[in-house]
Amino acid sequence: MHFTGFIVQFLNGLAEASSLFLVAAGLSLIFGVSRIVNFAHGSLYMLGIYIAYSIVQQWGQSPYGFWASLVAAALVVGALGVVVEVLLLRRLYKAPEMYQLLATFALVLVFNDAALWLWGPDDLLGPLAPGLSGSIQIFDRYLPVYDLALIVIGPAVLLVLWLMLTRTRWGTLVRAATQDREMLGALGVNQAWLFTGVFALGAFLAGLGGAIQIPRQPASLMLDLSVIGDAFVVVVVGGMGSIPGAYLAALIIAELKALCVALGVIEIAGVSIAFPKLTLVVEFIFMAFVLVFRPWGLRGKPLAVIRHTGTPEAPLHPAGAAFKWMAVVLVAVFAALPMLSATFPYAPVLAQDMMIAVLFAVSLHFMMGLGGMASFGHAAYFGIGAYCAALLFKSVGIGMGGAMLAAPFAAGVAAAVFGWFCIRLSGVYLAMLTLAFAQIVWSIVYQWDAVTGGSNGIIGIWPNEWLAGDAYYYLVLAVVLAAIYAVRRMAFSPFGYALRATRDSALRADAIGIHVKGVQWTAFIVAGLLAGLAGALYVFSKGSTSPEVITVGKSVDGLVMVLLGGIQTLFGPVVGAASFTVLQDYFVGITEYWRALFGAVILLIVLAFPQGIAGYVGGLMQSRGHRA
Repeated sequence: MHFTGFIVQFLNGLAEASSLFLVAAGLSLIFGVSRIVNFAHGSLYMLGIYIAYSIVQQWGQSPYGFWASLVAAALVVGALGVVVEVLLLRRLYKAPEMYQLLATFALVLVFNDAALWLWGPDDLLGPLAPGLSGSIQIFDRYLPVYDLALIVIGPAVLLVLWLMLTRTRWGTLVRAATQDREMLGALGVNQAWLFTGVFALGAFLAGLGGAIQIPRQPASLMLDLSVIGDAFVVVVVGGMGSIPGAYLAALIIAELKALCVALGVIEIAGVSIAFPKLTLVVEFIFMAFVLVFRPWGLRGKPLAVIRHTGTPEAPLHPAGAAFKWMAVVLVAVFAALPMLSATFPYAPVLAQDMMIAVLFAVSLHFMMGLGGMASFGHAAYFGIGAYCAALLFKSVGIGMGGAMLAAPFAAGVAAAVFGWFCIRLSGVYLAMLTLAFAQIVWSIVYQWDAVTGGSNGIIGIWPNEWLAGDAYYYLVLAVVLAAIYAVRRMAFSPFGYALRATRDSALRADAIGIHVKGVQWTAFIVAGLLAGLAGALYVFSKGSTSPEVITVGKSVDGLVMVLLGGIQTLFGPVVGAASFTVLQDYFVGITEYWRALFGAVILLIVLAFPQGIAGYVGGLMQSRGHRA
């Protein structure tokens, strides 16, 4: 590409940086003050573009009406943010942060179906901006005039936010809350309304970020989850709570993508490298690089410790007689389901899906519940297991047994490599680094057509003849039961106690001689092995695999399963995965708006049973035992 092409792509990068900054700035503000990892922020962005589309149809014939429509749409989204914060999130500030994340994920489902109901399933393309609809010539290239407006909007919003946070009393309180919100409350500041104001401003910025995209991209139901990943990357790279850091990160990431497009296909030592394909993953590569060498982001600082974040983790207790009898009954029911296939033909299929989901959830709970290491990218190991089994079975010709043995080993090796970097971080930074590695794996699988089949995946992977019919069902049941038993044994072994010690207090664990990082790394590897085993069972169950098994949505499903059941109990992931699978299957069959219904149920569980289904039942039984 000529030098003029680089200039145009550089300017495109500046415009994209402004768009990224607007949505990421609001997310950074909200997390900096409330510590809530707001998954619904992408939904607010999506609603901003939808609402702007509707208002622009009425007001947008003139330049004044067009820009007034965009601001009005952002104000509507900001008002919606106030409603969400007052009615829902205010009740969850003292809950563990993972349950706050679960509540915001439920909002994603509700908002997505609300948009489907109001605007329909088709993409909606808004009009061009009046007076900014043309393009200007830069040498032999052309740049949309509207992109020039975006280049100005980003720094202008940055300046306004900087003045607001550094020159006003409200901004001083926001910065103080970012450093130590408990001390701020002790000084008599009304934290509730401060949080509401911050959330409203963050929602307004997300809505504005979506609204200004009207001339550039259509309103789509897929925007919520697609933009939240980029927003998280910008916030984490810039530093949680740092507005200048968010703009710097947005600028670097946008320019890296623009550079990849400008470079095109280049031959190096006879090897063709298609740099435009890197645009799918370059921000995650950059985030992984930053977090490895600067864990708090480019302009971030270590997060202040929150003194009161909810109920401390209760010690685990060995299973009692009642629990053991209940487990025996459940195993007997699952074993009998294939025999009832004439009456309930779909029951064995649903039960098999449920068992694979249980194994996936148990693998995540092992590192997250026992080890305190949250992961936003656990689907990477599930997908590696699935693809390893599929490739060895179909392309290499290894039998089913060899493929199923090699798959968890491959996932464990990947977990060992990724975990070596991840365990050096904690909290949301660790979770985001796992997401970065997962997205890198997804990008490789998605684009390596010659090996993985690309977006089409791999098909035609079925069990051996001797496992035809119900035999494979019983194999899955046996493997899942063995894995659950092994995890329970590890939980009550010296390693399990050491792992929980590192979760509860890494400093004390280190002081008594526990090798904290070694224990955490081992847990990371074990979790990857189990997830890879679940992926291998999945691919022979469905006869195929595709890049969807490595997406962010699959990782979020695992998080939801663990949190639904309860993170403080070993039986939680089993209950959560079973409930998730059954509810999702049931709701899909009864209504087009199943996501909203599913999200409402999740919200009800979070508000009524913040310790999860199994945690609530276990606590109820324990309290009755104490009274007796």
